[in-house]
Amino acid sequence: MATLVIVGSQWGDEGKGKITDILSEQADLVVRYQGGGNAGHTVVWKENKFIFHHIPSGILHPDTKCFIGSGVVLDPELLLQEIEEVKKRGIKVEGNLFIDYKTHVVLPYHKILDEIKEEERGKNKLGTTRRGIGPAYIDKVARIGIRMVDLIEEDLLLPKIKSNLQEKKFIFHQLYQVDISPEEEENIIREYIKYGKRLKRYVVDVSLWLNQAIEEGKKVLFEGAQGTLLDIDHGTFPYVTSSHPIAGGACTGSGVGPTRIDRVLGITKAYTTRVGSGPFPTELKDKLGEYIREKGGEYGATTGRPRRCGWFDAVIVKYAVRINGLDSLALTKIDVLSNLDKIKICTAYKYKNKIFQEFPPNLEILAHCTPLYEELEGWKEDISRINRFDQLPELLKDYIKRIEELVKTKIILLSVGPERNQTIIREKLFTEN
Repeated sequence: MATLVIVGSQWGDEGKGKITDILSEQADLVVRYQGGGNAGHTVVWKENKFIFHHIPSGILHPDTKCFIGSGVVLDPELLLQEIEEVKKRGIKVEGNLFIDYKTHVVLPYHKILDEIKEEERGKNKLGTTRRGIGPAYIDKVARIGIRMVDLIEEDLLLPKIKSNLQEKKFIFHQLYQVDISPEEEENIIREYIKYGKRLKRYVVDVSLWLNQAIEEGKKVLFEGAQGTLLDIDHGTFPYVTSSHPIAGGACTGSGVGPTRIDRVLGITKAYTTRVGSGPFPTELKDKLGEYIREKGGEYGATTGRPRRCGWFDAVIVKYAVRINGLDSLALTKIDVLSNLDKIKICTAYKYKNKIFQEFPPNLEILAHCTPLYEELEGWKEDISRINRFDQLPELLKDYIKRIEELVKTKIILLSVGPERNQTIIREKLFTEN
């Protein structure tokens, strides 16, 4: 087995950064295939905490090549800041990080529009990070986006950025009474020319590199951002992101065909969290929810916003198994649930006397349903230093087994703490050729 896709099976923030970091030690190449600076993948290594927004989590392994695929929308300013921060901390970037020619670029007017549109929504805010991600994807679909191939060549960049600025200035003025001054316009052009020169060394044909590596038997790891329930097509629309975090997005966002993918691993928390607005059936709006948030450090890695917390929802994870074709799961943050007397698992929803055991496509149902729970006994033992499955408390094994039964997928990796060595691996994902 040489290719593996990692996806979030809830609303994001499942711990994909840590799992990618661990598996990157076995991988030759790691690819980030969608999203942008709205992602925040946290890795704890040697008591150092890294938060990656663009750079794949595999960058901490000096022998692993990292790629940013064409499905990403890239903020050059943020990426350059991230590169410098990583370099300062002794991590090798040159020769280990590459960006696809076709990757689209986030510009300042995308961030302005993101801010304007979110404020316009009033009480119906989507909860965006206001980093210009949605507007950048809009320009991509409208076929007026600026790509890395444009950014690194001044002759290509100038006519496109000037044309876009002219259009955005008109729209901002006419619709929102917001103006971009001639000085601001010149600063944008000047800065993005500089960004292109600084990033040119990293730009390659990622699809070509990946397919050649796969043909040579190299091990490739595809890292998604956000989670299944935030997918633009299959998530809780409109409270979603603007890209495809699901496994299918790995193909379109990297230029690798679906027949090249060997396995798909879903990452899921032992409970459920969500950032921003949108329905959340198992949300705990009480002291227990606050307790889980504080113990789990449930604050957004990108924005610092507190995450909404609730019980494990087997309905949405079973849905993620179906949408992504998950063949295995990694269960993270199990240690957060230690010392609770009772632990609940949502097995179905009830809406107007009807029981839903499958995820409902109607947002109205999801927003007003009642979760139906099974209650299990909690475990009291400290599990943070356990490194073998058979050493786990029996009550925790019961919890894991019940999740496997409900979602019909085996849990092969368990995280009992934030550090690399706080991980139990029950089955190898990469196999020798």
